[in-house]
Amino acid sequence: MKKLIKYLKPYWYFAILSPLFMIGEVLIDLSQPTLMSRIVNEGVLQGNTPFVVRIGLTMLGLVALGGLFGTIAAYCSLNASQSFGNDLRKAAFSRVMSLSLEQTDTFTTGSLVTRLTNDITAVENVVSMMLRTFVRAPMNFIGGIVMALTISRKFSIVFLCLLPIELLIMILILRKASPLFNVVQTKLDKVNSVVQENVTGARVVKAYVREEYEEKRFGEANLDLSLATLKVQKLLSLAMPAMMIIMNAAVVAIILVGGYQIEAGNMQVGSVMAAITYAMQILFSLMMVGMMFSSISRAKASAIRILEVLNTEPVIQSGNKPVPAQWEGLTFENVVFSYPRAQGTPVLSNISFAVKPGETVAILGATGSGKTSLINLILRFYNPQSGRILWNGRDIAEYDLEALRGQIACVLQKSELFAGKVSDNIRWGRETATLEEIQQAATIAQADDFISAMPDGYDATIAEKGTSLSGGQKQRVSIARAIIRQAPLLIFDDSTSALDLGTESRLQKALKAHLKDTAVILIAQRVASVQNADRILLLEQGEIVDSGTHDELIQRSALYQEICASQQFQKEVRQ
Repeated sequence: MKKLIKYLKPYWYFAILSPLFMIGEVLIDLSQPTLMSRIVNEGVLQGNTPFVVRIGLTMLGLVALGGLFGTIAAYCSLNASQSFGNDLRKAAFSRVMSLSLEQTDTFTTGSLVTRLTNDITAVENVVSMMLRTFVRAPMNFIGGIVMALTISRKFSIVFLCLLPIELLIMILILRKASPLFNVVQTKLDKVNSVVQENVTGARVVKAYVREEYEEKRFGEANLDLSLATLKVQKLLSLAMPAMMIIMNAAVVAIILVGGYQIEAGNMQVGSVMAAITYAMQILFSLMMVGMMFSSISRAKASAIRILEVLNTEPVIQSGNKPVPAQWEGLTFENVVFSYPRAQGTPVLSNISFAVKPGETVAILGATGSGKTSLINLILRFYNPQSGRILWNGRDIAEYDLEALRGQIACVLQKSELFAGKVSDNIRWGRETATLEEIQQAATIAQADDFISAMPDGYDATIAEKGTSLSGGQKQRVSIARAIIRQAPLLIFDDSTSALDLGTESRLQKALKAHLKDTAVILIAQRVASVQNADRILLLEQGEIVDSGTHDELIQRSALYQEICASQQFQKEVRQ
């Protein structure tokens, strides 16, 4: 928790005001039993009605003032804790956004969701509690003992006998419960992971009729969470009955001691009543301390999990060199790459090739040959194990990461769209784009026709993840988003697979006509998609085995001939 306090520092004035006003409220609370004893001793027993009225009105005024102090303390603590939580959540989310794909996979999506929501809320609640309860409980405890002993020192016997027992019970329960809080959060991670997988993969689940299996998997994760939570709550539930037994024992003991004192003429009835009230305040404050430490134990587990995120340094570090305005080309020099923790042969081995401005380079290969991995390296989702990737002759690792990615427009295999207008999804490529530029990009991407046919045109709303569009429509909107970026390098990662050959042909002609100076890296599995490229790289088992134009490869490459023959045969079979 100490390492997270820096997020509270900007709101120090709230953090100071809340305890100060809480002190005022506690002092007023401590004065009430004494005033009540005076009403009984000096007013009721003496038949002094004006005294009862005067002290009663004083008590009411103090209660109102104490309520005002408590309200201000609550307002300040809530402002401090909510602002603290807001800043902490933004910092954690920013760190998650900076992590590499490898690191986010290590945490898992479900765990990251839990850490940014449930864990931060737990820490946030403890901050709010500490700004009030951390002052209120100790002051009530110490002040109650002092005030009770001023009535009669014989009450110390009661406190010396019962308070150690109450403290021992709390310590034993908290020692058992504290390690379980981390277990509960881990089980919650699992539940969130199952939910996330099933929401994003709902179509696959339904297509394979696996609802019953997934419900069973969720049930098991949910049962584990319930059992872990129940185990903690059972332990904590023991605290309340134990405390109530001790509290009632303290009341009985004070009545007995006070009764003897009254009989001996050393004490009045009102004083015994005040002592009982102070005893209740003392024991309640101990219960509050127990609850506070229970919450702190849970927040400690959450804080550790949050710090794991905040302290994780991104594997992909940004360079500090500005990206040149004029692009001169991209070069791979003997690049070798394996995914983290992967065993066996590298995914890419000794990859060397160059892409010049205005050139279209196609990469053709079987599934698993390393085509997408190559694109991941250009975008610096991962770093190569050896070799270099050069941008304008300089290693891309030396450039500012955001600036580098800003010079690349990429259409990934999976078309990711967001809930909102069609125009907003295309404008993701460039926030400042005008409607005319959006329409032009959509026209090049062969998307204008179907967008214009929608009832609201470019203002039509796309459902979450683009579920209201077909696969081909999603791909064309994604392509328009990349085109509008106006980047010198445009990458298509098998992102025209849902387009028919006629639409794809029109797309490629439009790209040639409108983006003459833009270099294109085109990854595909269909020969028809790459045959018009300036150069085709044949990728097999992570190595470039040949390169050239379609005509050159069809003449000399047995592998390319085999691919062409296979696809031609498949076409004839379908016909």
